[in-house]
Amino acid sequence: MLLELDVRDFAIIDHLRLRLAPGFNAITGETGAGKSIVVDAVGLLLGARADTALVRAGAERAVVEGIFDPGPAGERVAARLAEYSIDPDDTLILAREVYAAGRSTARVNGRAVPVRALVEIGELLVDIHGQSDNLSLLREGEHLGLLDRYAGLVAERRALAERVARVRAVEAEWSALRRDEAALKERAETLAFQIDEIQAARLSPDEEVGLTVERTRLANAERLARRAEQAHAALAGSDDVDAGGLDRVGLALDAIDDLARIDPTLDALRDPAAAAAEALRDVAGQLRDYLDRLEYSPLRLEAVDERLQVIAALKRKYGPDVTAVLAHADRAAAELERISGAEARSGALAGERARLLAEIGAAAADLSERRRAAADRLREAVESELEELGMPQSRFEVAFDRQPDPDGCPAGDGRWAFDATGIDRVAFQVSLNPGEPPRPLVRVASGGETARLMLALKGILSAADEVPTLIFDEIDAGIGGRVGAVVGRKLWAVGNRHQVVCVTHLPQVAAFGDRHFRVSKTVVDGRTVTAVDAIEESDRVDELMHMLGVSTPIARENAAQILQESELWKVTARRASATDPALALP
Repeated sequence: MLLELDVRDFAIIDHLRLRLAPGFNAITGETGAGKSIVVDAVGLLLGARADTALVRAGAERAVVEGIFDPGPAGERVAARLAEYSIDPDDTLILAREVYAAGRSTARVNGRAVPVRALVEIGELLVDIHGQSDNLSLLREGEHLGLLDRYAGLVAERRALAERVARVRAVEAEWSALRRDEAALKERAETLAFQIDEIQAARLSPDEEVGLTVERTRLANAERLARRAEQAHAALAGSDDVDAGGLDRVGLALDAIDDLARIDPTLDALRDPAAAAAEALRDVAGQLRDYLDRLEYSPLRLEAVDERLQVIAALKRKYGPDVTAVLAHADRAAAELERISGAEARSGALAGERARLLAEIGAAAADLSERRRAAADRLREAVESELEELGMPQSRFEVAFDRQPDPDGCPAGDGRWAFDATGIDRVAFQVSLNPGEPPRPLVRVASGGETARLMLALKGILSAADEVPTLIFDEIDAGIGGRVGAVVGRKLWAVGNRHQVVCVTHLPQVAAFGDRHFRVSKTVVDGRTVTAVDAIEESDRVDELMHMLGVSTPIARENAAQILQESELWKVTARRASATDPALALP
């Protein structure tokens, strides 16, 4: 609710600070005193067009600031604040400045925001009758939610929304599979080719290294044979070499043995010399074996070259080495398996979608039937309220509509477009004069009749309406004291669930206010100044008497009687509400 309104240099307001109370706040005052200017200031705060003419003459800027407690609208307000990266708090401060030079600024909790943010946040906090764009009941997008809350269908609607969210997720995945079907088929063919190509090569991780060594050996076979033969001949001797190195080492060993027998100090040379001789014999043997194994095969060299070319080609396509090529084949096989399962997945998704659509259709049809029953009750209740408010010829109805959709959910004898709310589109419509067809609320002419229509709706829908503050201006236009008392009672009753602010000329309405404010206009230093003062209980009779237009003892008695009757009615209503739930206040 609106806790406090601070206005500076706005129209004829110099400085005004208004602390509003919960319940019904009545604002009264003489014609031209500036009562509606207070409502205009709230409208500016909620994003109405900024006109430099609103800046008080001689001032640099007009400033309007409001402190709010979001109350039941807290979650929705917090969601709006998050869109503008503003952290929610227990209280909310909206501010608007209009400069005489032409520009304006908007702030939420001290942070500069676009004016649109004030509109979006403000429409969750305040309904103003008198500026249609601030009245939630005129926004058809709100009507279905109001009807569902009125009918007690919040849980059913939430369950339906969960099913719709599931089917949307299924449809998104299914559509992606169908949309990508051709691409997936092409991808599967590519993967299959890659897997076949790699598997056909029958690679092993260490094969390339071994083949490279073998190719080098085969390519240099003649040179290897010649040099190995030379080395072996040098050690073991040959026809071309009389004696090999081993023969000479043997002679050296015999000489060392003879020396050691003569001079024992040379005995330590025997073992190293013997070891060297053994090593040379081993080398000579290995060279012989190598020569025996060594062969030159052009056919084998050609085969090795071809195999290495196959490996090189696969490496160019799939990875820097054989291990990477084999890993690519594994990944391709896994992806192909997933793609191969896509067709089965698509079928499963289609079946799941059909099942969910059937569930949604059944739930939406049930919800629609219950909505229509609630709409009949709402129609009867609103028309009864309108009759009490002096509009017996008015007619109210809830118009239902739904759109055929071959891909929608099945309900009744057709398939219908749906969303998280179901298959219904709902609009409140009214006819205020006999013979006129019902029309949308937003097209009903403004004035006292529309204000009373809104009051009737607010009274009936007060438990369903989450907007915490309701402001009515000119609600008593064209009505007399008897109907005025009815309006006052209904405003007070609505005030048990909402904060109500009403600018009124009728004492029968003002008498029901839980708090009463007087707007007055005075001249200070040659300038007109508007002030708003809270009226104490002891002074309310005087204010009501002035509202009657006369200042006589009889008028005072009439004013006192009006106030007394209103207080008596409120006491009786509270007692009835406490003892009989059927008579509970809204």
